Amino acid sequence: MKKILRLALVDFKIIFRDNSLKGMLGLPIILFVLILWGLPPLVEKYEFLAPYLSLFLVIAVIENTQAFSFISTMVLIDEKETDVAKVYGVVPLSKLEYILSRFLIPYSFTFGLNFLLFIVQPFFEISIGVNLCISLLAAFVVPVYALAINSIVKNRMEGMIYIKAFNMIVLLPIVAFFVPEKFKPLFGFIPTHWIFQSIENATLGLPVGLLLSVGFLYFAVCLWAVAHLFIRKHFT
Repeated sequence: MKKILRLALVDFKIIFRDNSLKGMLGLPIILFVLILWGLPPLVEKYEFLAPYLSLFLVIAVIENTQAFSFISTMVLIDEKETDVAKVYGVVPLSKLEYILSRFLIPYSFTFGLNFLLFIVQPFFEISIGVNLCISLLAAFVVPVYALAINSIVKNRMEGMIYIKAFNMIVLLPIVAFFVPEKFKPLFGFIPTHWIFQSIENATLGLPVGLLLSVGFLYFAVCLWAVAHLFIRKHFT
């Protein structure tokens, strides 16, 4: 465990050597400012925005995941471009330990950001238990996103293209908020759909157990699949 923590801290320090990565750490701050001080006066002034408050919260939660999704993706691509990944392929560290070390801090930070966001947002009362489960689920976007992209791309140029494509895929289930109820399940093939619907149900005071269960199962399968593909391609 000490090896994993040591490597996780080294990986985290890399962020502060690259201004483009360091700048992404400001995204959550902007989101908190908008939710706490930007959105309330807008809703008070423009009442037609009130029905969309749950959607604004969904967007804030998923955008919180994008900071470390981008950072982790670019760090891994840089390793591949500089052949550092090949070194990690022969060090006395299992591939599982390597993945854990790479995503321990990004996952924890993302979880913490969303957990705090649900507590401080002024629009809905969401129980600590539901908050905990949704925040844990949403944080899985980071490793799935970064591992999936790094299983495909070979350099930064390709990485930026796929990042844009993945961002659209991640946000696509938002469309489900604007279609009749019977069409919502059509977006279930995208993992983030289950996060979005869980948040909506939580804001409406409806049960979230089934949605969260499907979400955790789906993300577990996705994480297992992309981790195996990543291990096969990243270290060669």
